[in-house]
Amino acid sequence: MTNRHASSAEPPPRPGEPEDVPLEFAAFCELHRPRYLSYARVWLTDHSSAATAVQQAFAEIAVQWRELLGSSNPTANAWQILRSTVADHTRHVPAAPDRHPADDDLAILHYVVGLAAPEIADVIGTDTASVAGRLRRTMLWEASGW
Repeated sequence: MTNRHASSAEPPPRPGEPEDVPLEFAAFCELHRPRYLSYARVWLTDHSSAATAVQQAFAEIAVQWRELLGSSNPTANAWQILRSTVADHTRHVPAAPDRHPADDDLAILHYVVGLAAPEIADVIGTDTASVAGRLRRTMLWEASGW
């Protein structure tokens, strides 16, 4: 068995990650880890709890990796795994009445984490126009409550 870390081009696995992961999975983790952590830290203010939740989500994504890649939207499915894992680490994820929790996620990613609509679309696996429209609706809903 060859050591995949012999080359300096490939980073070593993070704690809790399997030793031999596909390069595509490692790249996915590197791309999404900072955004996933930022999201988790909104719900889990203890940084180690947020990191643990994200690591557990990546472990579940790793288990389902081949299935996810065969799905119509791997990024969206991975996001749902993260959301579910973070929710499991909280007592409950509050949702405003008459609103979908996914819209709250968009608001968190935009207003708290600071991502623009294209970045949010990349994280949750949807198109930018959909994110922009849902953010406008969320903003209007908030404004109507004032």
